[in-house]
Amino acid sequence: MTIRVLVAEDQSAVRAGLVLILRSAPDIEVVGEASDGEEAVTRARELRPDLVLMDVQMPRLDGVSATRKVVAERLADVLVLTTFDLDEYVFGALRAGASGFLLKNAEAGELLAAVRTVARGEGLIAPAVTRRLIAEFAAPTPVRPAGAPDPAILDVLTRREREVLSCLGQGLSNAEIAGRLTMAEATVKTHVSRLLGKLELRSRVQAAVLAQELGI
Repeated sequence: MTIRVLVAEDQSAVRAGLVLILRSAPDIEVVGEASDGEEAVTRARELRPDLVLMDVQMPRLDGVSATRKVVAERLADVLVLTTFDLDEYVFGALRAGASGFLLKNAEAGELLAAVRTVARGEGLIAPAVTRRLIAEFAAPTPVRPAGAPDPAILDVLTRREREVLSCLGQGLSNAEIAGRLTMAEATVKTHVSRLLGKLELRSRVQAAVLAQELGI
């Protein structure tokens, strides 16, 4: 199956490099480009890509706000391009429902792997990146919204769903969760889908952060 990608990046040279890398893969098709957040949302509505590769710092509409619109309208999954020194942007993208994060200095192979991972519905990209992000934004910081989640929100989950949520909080993939909990990978996907629905979360990354915040 071909993964249809929209690339949103305001720096033309960087955008061209991303497009070049993506087009080198036989299973990835770049269906469009955008140079700012407003254009990214408009193009996503027009093209309905499988995934939007979204930079966080863009003119007219920033990547976090654009991500929020794309996810809210269910136009595509969003893979955010970020750097670790942009804490407030990354946390905002988490809350907006981004499905994954990628460092802007990632190698070509990492970019392609990240796109495929998000397209599979995994959401959590490279474990080292994901765990560092989760640890960074689950801890109290000046950029976090006030107030912590109420542990009672987990009452809607079954015991198995709580176990899966705990694994998500550790940055595990579906395959890793399946191995740890001794269940089929398809069953893991079902549990993830159900717990996201019950907790009214938009992505696995949000679920992982919630697990960290609640210490489960």
